[in-house]
Amino acid sequence: MESTESSYVSSPEAPTKRSPPPPKSPNSDNMEKATYIRFLVSNAAAGSVIGKGGSTINDFQSQSGARIQLSRNHEFFPGTTDRIIMVSGTINEILKAMELVLAKLLSELHAEEVDDAEPRTKVRLIVPHSSCGAIIGKGGSTIKTFIEDSQAGIKISPQDNNYMGSTDRLVTLSGTIEEQMRATDLIVSKLSEDPHYTQSMNYPFSYPTSYNAMNNAMNSGSNGGTGGRFLNNKEERNNSLTIGVSDGHIGLVVGRGGRNILEISQASGARIKISDRGDFMSGTTDRKVTITGSQRAIRAAESMILQKVAYASERVLAQ
Repeated sequence: MESTESSYVSSPEAPTKRSPPPPKSPNSDNMEKATYIRFLVSNAAAGSVIGKGGSTINDFQSQSGARIQLSRNHEFFPGTTDRIIMVSGTINEILKAMELVLAKLLSELHAEEVDDAEPRTKVRLIVPHSSCGAIIGKGGSTIKTFIEDSQAGIKISPQDNNYMGSTDRLVTLSGTIEEQMRATDLIVSKLSEDPHYTQSMNYPFSYPTSYNAMNNAMNSGSNGGTGGRFLNNKEERNNSLTIGVSDGHIGLVVGRGGRNILEISQASGARIKISDRGDFMSGTTDRKVTITGSQRAIRAAESMILQKVAYASERVLAQ
């Protein structure tokens, strides 16, 4: 189930000669630091990853030492009918777990095929837009190095392919499992150096109601199914959270004519109020951003706001 996406940069056709994978990244601090990766799996194939009574996924967690989580049935990545897998742990644990999952999916896919050639498949990683710059590098230098190193094809979906309020992009890796794993190693190692990347770790599947409403084509009523999930918990509707955002970054959060903040509010189901100019968090020059709604709506809105701020900071540093 390929999503429509154009390539930022990709490898040529399958190489005729493959080089052995270079040794793992030498940065031992990053290798030991807890991080994560998210990627897509078709809803049909998710069952084989879970196994009967969760037996397969529990086995993969035991073998790798990583934590493996799947989004719920019909909880899809925006614009697809694919579920999300998040694997968290050290880089070595993540790579081991991901290799087990991909090998399982490949065995299911080619169970009835007889072919001596090593199959070339695709895996789609989910990466926050604010972290994609680190993978691309100046003038595309980093991603070109990753392609040459891994021999995998690497494509990054364009920013304008995002759905309303979404701050994630798809990074598609094509090649053999060995090539995909080497590319994943390089990408995860680079992402683990980005302090903003870990911000999404606590809410890996928090795509707002409107995304699933689009995916399910209004299958559910206002009080049922995924369409009502964010607003259905009456006991949590009146929770609120106040965070501080630098006065210089408020404009990007609000957007031209209030467009950004309206999209975040509609996508998350939360109400968002920004303090007036000069009304700062105590002892700072940060404006008050108050988010009201269910806990899940608050987390989704906070994530979107923080990623807008992270992107603004990234742009300033790059200048």
